[in-house]
Amino acid sequence: MAAFLDALAALHLLRPLWLLALLPIAALWWRARRGTATTTTAPSRGIAPHLAEALIVGDTGRRRVQPIDGVAACLVLLTLAAAGPTWSRVPNPLLAQTAPMVVALEVSRSMEAPDLPPNRLDRAKFKILDLVERRAGARTALIAYSGTAHRVAPLTEDPNILRSMLESLTPEVMPEEGDNATAALTLAGAELAKSETPGAILFVLDELSEADVSAFRDAQAEETPILFLVAAPDGSPRGALDQLDGATVVQLTADDTDLKAIDSAAASAYRAALLGDERLDWDDRGWILAWLAMPLLLLWFRRGWTMRWALVVGLATGLTAPGPAQADVVDWFFTPDQQGMQAYRATRFSDAAALFQNPMWRGLSLFRAGQYPEAADLYSRLDTPEAAFAEGMARTRNREYRPAIAAYEKALQLRPDFPQAEWNLAVTRAILEFVETAREESDTGEDSGIGADDVVFDNEANRGADTQTDFSEEDAAPEFQTTEQWMRSVDTDMGDFLRTRFLQENAAGARE
Repeated sequence: MAAFLDALAALHLLRPLWLLALLPIAALWWRARRGTATTTTAPSRGIAPHLAEALIVGDTGRRRVQPIDGVAACLVLLTLAAAGPTWSRVPNPLLAQTAPMVVALEVSRSMEAPDLPPNRLDRAKFKILDLVERRAGARTALIAYSGTAHRVAPLTEDPNILRSMLESLTPEVMPEEGDNATAALTLAGAELAKSETPGAILFVLDELSEADVSAFRDAQAEETPILFLVAAPDGSPRGALDQLDGATVVQLTADDTDLKAIDSAAASAYRAALLGDERLDWDDRGWILAWLAMPLLLLWFRRGWTMRWALVVGLATGLTAPGPAQADVVDWFFTPDQQGMQAYRATRFSDAAALFQNPMWRGLSLFRAGQYPEAADLYSRLDTPEAAFAEGMARTRNREYRPAIAAYEKALQLRPDFPQAEWNLAVTRAILEFVETAREESDTGEDSGIGADDVVFDNEANRGADTQTDFSEEDAAPEFQTTEQWMRSVDTDMGDFLRTRFLQENAAGARE
């Protein structure tokens, strides 16, 4: 019901002048209805009334529904469909189809209370992981806060990054004790501002301090969508949460009821934000009303109902229209892009790529299907910053780091203010530097203890060339480990890593 009310409030007509056609339709219906009533109630001439009543088969004067009613209803629906009703905009295919979310987790001593076994903090971590899995394909960032707030992970679609860092978050890794939600709100707002797609902020906490109320009220006044997940038993003190009028507060539950409520609230905020983005096209939904008019056409087959010939003429016109000889029946009702969108939403990405005519959507379908070379080749033919950015992502996934860097640089040339391209460019350059450094050390024997009589090969001249090195994971030295192996080894010391990083950030903030 809430989604229906939101859609009704956001109703917009793309071609409102078509509504003028309702006036002649209403006049035609009124005239035909009046004529039908006059004809059916007129007495038969030259026949006695009692004989005429016996001779008439079926009293049409009492019929409540006339053929003209069906015709008028069908014409009204088709007119409304032509007016282009819509209540949403078409999302950018290169950006997330669901709202990005910044999760701010309270990592304080109070969150170690065992009243939610094993404790509040662990239950909150489990719930965040469930939420990330539920939001597959959407980007999620993680912020931890106690007396200070720190970004743990930027917006990412990879749940493995969040999982490894979440497991290491304890009060011991935080520089200061406390529950400074205001600092976390400021950091979360800055992180969310880096995304071109509107999103929401989710606070996972046990209670809110009085000192933070004013900051959250200011955020509400700016219409920043903020959600609260209370990681405490039902009935526990919530602090100042009850003072935030209109705030979406969800109680942590044993099932997925809380996740459904968070999804619904985030989706509502996402739709509301899209409506205000003038850069996006409206999503024409008139076809829904056109389909509703189709059952009324079936009534024209009834004996005595008018315009049965119209359906025959329409079918004949469709069958004789020029087009492919072997056209599928679905082509009569849906365009190739509409068919591609249906396949894309059904996660049949290969089929969607074959159906889409829109190059951006075709490239995205190829990307989702894992056909990275094909997607990169398609994007490289388009001269837009979004296409260059997508080409860089496809080449990065295909481990073509140098072409990916060139694509991100092209995107920044076409649009200097492109934070996603700047971030991906920096990350790709770091990956390339790591890979080439590891390759050089592997080829030259640096730091590997080679002897004086050993043979080594200098790879400096071929920096950037494709090479392959086979070695077992168990025997791999640290400098020869792959990125995946290195991340697994870092997981064991993630708590120490986070503690050191948070202390450095806190010291840098104190100096400023």
